Amino acid sequence: MGDILFLAHRIPFPPDRGDKIRAHHLLNHLATLAPVHVGCFAENAKDRAAECELVHLAASYCLVDRRKPLALAGAEAVLSDKPVSLTAFHSHALEQWVRQSIAHRDIETIVIFSGQMGQYVPDDFTGRVVIDLCDVDSVKFEDYAAAGERVWINRREGRLLAVEEERLAHRADATILISENEKSVLQCRLRNAVDTHIRSIGNGIDAAYFDPSMVAPHPEIASREGPHFVFTGQMDYRPNEKAAIWAIAAFLPEIRSRFPGAELHIVGRCPTPALLGHSGELGVNIWGEVPDVRPFLAAADMAVVPLTIARGVQNKVLEAMAMELPVMLTSEAATGITAQDGRDWLVEPVLAGAMLRRFEQVWSDSVTRRNIGKSARQFVLANHSWPAMLAPLKELVSPSGTRRDAA
Repeated sequence: MGDILFLAHRIPFPPDRGDKIRAHHLLNHLATLAPVHVGCFAENAKDRAAECELVHLAASYCLVDRRKPLALAGAEAVLSDKPVSLTAFHSHALEQWVRQSIAHRDIETIVIFSGQMGQYVPDDFTGRVVIDLCDVDSVKFEDYAAAGERVWINRREGRLLAVEEERLAHRADATILISENEKSVLQCRLRNAVDTHIRSIGNGIDAAYFDPSMVAPHPEIASREGPHFVFTGQMDYRPNEKAAIWAIAAFLPEIRSRFPGAELHIVGRCPTPALLGHSGELGVNIWGEVPDVRPFLAAADMAVVPLTIARGVQNKVLEAMAMELPVMLTSEAATGITAQDGRDWLVEPVLAGAMLRRFEQVWSDSVTRRNIGKSARQFVLANHSWPAMLAPLKELVSPSGTRRDAA
């Protein structure tokens, strides 16, 4: 096959957050199939420092600094009647590079990672187009609006993103979603899905890296009484921030009423001022960005993931499961992962009392607690390896692959 043009809204290096992890493995897999030309954005100095990875991997690349202020992106969105998600990631330099690459390279397939980048596919491109939407983002903004958060803005974003998602589904030869649930959501929202080819490719996990036998528990946490609970993720992402604040304000006090030494560890970059305001409270530890999340998982007694708004597959859940850490999570956080309640993890509603009672059950039985952790890791090994997840990609990006068939 000819060359592949890969466009992502963030540089896929380092793979240290959910979307970058998926894009990283997707790009590496594509590079085994054909020469890949990469266009993406850098958001900070750490991203820019990872440019050397593109030098080694890509046949050519364009790395654009994303510095457009949100207010400017918002103004452009209103004037053009587009979603802010698109105007925030629009670059004339990247647009020009895409056209030049198509004109001067043997580009047979364009692979888009995330819906923001679909705007760069030229209308006159006659090759194959594969779009990994990951999640149906329009639903996320609709959920924000339904929850009363910036209602007008989020409702507008959801409505306009739904239009863009429908356009992309009909433009692409194949549209990828992160789970069967997300696939079904998109199919149900399309006015006409007959000429679309939509399928799911789930997230994988590097279980050799997230191996509890390969890492020591964080010594400071391990030295204290506990029990210790951990919640990980990008902490300026609104669903994570909201879940972390609930865990601090509702879950932890309930747990400490029964276990006075209990501690909650919030681990992840960019904790918001609202989260940092809880730093120093009894049992609350806001760690911020850490070089390696594994020692925190290894030192914890349980991962708690009380998300109420969640799309796709939660990497934080798979990572904790791979580390043989029992996970207590909401049904929203469990979406897209077919593990079994009571065997591989513990599913509970966002009710502090219910979570306390479930925790007491497993805390009092060390054998059950250990078995849940071991079963969790075995589930990840059997169902969420990256090679297994990405195996269908070769057929999807091949010029001889099925073109715009019904799902």
